Amino acid sequence: MGTAERKGRDRAEREHRIVAAARVIAEREGWDGVTIRRLADEIEYSQPVLYSHFKNRDAIVAAVAVEGFQEITVALREAASRSTGRRNALKNVALAYLAFALSRPALYDAMFVLPTDLRFAEAGTRPELRAAFEALAAVVAPYCVEVADVTETFWAALHGFAALERSGRIRPGARNERIALVVRAIVASGNSSRARG
Repeated sequence: MGTAERKGRDRAEREHRIVAAARVIAEREGWDGVTIRRLADEIEYSQPVLYSHFKNRDAIVAAVAVEGFQEITVALREAASRSTGRRNALKNVALAYLAFALSRPALYDAMFVLPTDLRFAEAGTRPELRAAFEALAAVVAPYCVEVADVTETFWAALHGFAALERSGRIRPGARNERIALVVRAIVASGNSSRARG
């Protein structure tokens, strides 16, 4: 292995350690506990070393978020693949989304709440973000012509459910009923599109 290759591998390993430490601290204590100084102490690197990898804490949050999008994509695709029938896939993907959001609150916050430079629905959108959107779109597409619009609405509903349930504003025991309502609305939108066409 050449020097450049070894340096590249070492750099990637340091970045992985920084991101992993940020995730552990954030899940344990919340994102307020994640500072450059705290991360440097946690992984035993100097603060300048951390800054040589990440411009600031927001960049670390973005790196955590990218990992989160990779993980949620896998969870959504697995939920869809385990389903029998398109309607069941829509329901199971919705439930998988909520399970992900509720079981990893700090990771979910990095993906959707905290400020980052990650952008959706743009030419330069990262492939990890596109893949997560496409995992949702795959179960929506059989029911509609305007796949992007319906997928964004589906996603917004799921995000709202997750945020409201996490904050105790809605009843967790009614989750299945709420998901059933959303599924029925998407299925009905497909039926009405076909009737108009």
